[in-house]
Amino acid sequence: MGLFRPDILVTATTANLAALQRVTSTIPIVFTSVSDPVAQGFVPNLTRPGGNITGFASPEFSIAGKWADLLKQMAPSIGRVALIFNPETSPQSKLFVSAVEAAAPSLGIEVTAAPVYSSSDFQAVLARLSREPNIGLIFPQGLFTSLRAKLIVESVARYRLPAIYAGDEAYIAEGGLMHYYHDTSEPFRLAPFYVDRILKGTRPGDLPVQMPKTFRLIVNRKTASALGIEVPLGVLLAADEVIE
Repeated sequence: MGLFRPDILVTATTANLAALQRVTSTIPIVFTSVSDPVAQGFVPNLTRPGGNITGFASPEFSIAGKWADLLKQMAPSIGRVALIFNPETSPQSKLFVSAVEAAAPSLGIEVTAAPVYSSSDFQAVLARLSREPNIGLIFPQGLFTSLRAKLIVESVARYRLPAIYAGDEAYIAEGGLMHYYHDTSEPFRLAPFYVDRILKGTRPGDLPVQMPKTFRLIVNRKTASALGIEVPLGVLLAADEVIE
């Protein structure tokens, strides 16, 4: 940390937390937007994480199996799913791929990873995937992709591919087909309370890592219609919001 030593560090995303972890094991760190921090080795357990790290986690990687299941329900003809993410900014996404692979036999699908490294990559990747029959897309949570929600949704629509999106709800606002995730803004509202407690003397290792408790399924019926998809009744009934 050089000559400057902060009292506390606040960070978001796996890549940033990993970078801070390499730098210090003593300065308290409060994180947000980190999937399954136990599986990634940031903390030994959620209840009493110990050490200098605590915070507000994103879901366990098994949620990726739910994404694949919802996508298969929406478009039963899907025989293959591709997870699209930037492995440099979202190194954890390989664990989402593994979770979908674990669920794949029961869903009757094959799984592939489709890495992207720049905005221009999306066109090439989607053009290639669109040539494969019965393909569906999963966009895991990742800042690189979330910041490009409009580009992504417009590109996916151009190639007429069914897709489900995690992360914030920007994808749905831009016309995405499906969204299933937790409220990504809530951890940022709660993190200041942990910062306050730590600055008042509480050890970060004594503060439990908080996991999201509520999730929202949003379905865009208008987009489904444009793709020639009749939204199944079961999906409609499960949805927290249906955009007509």
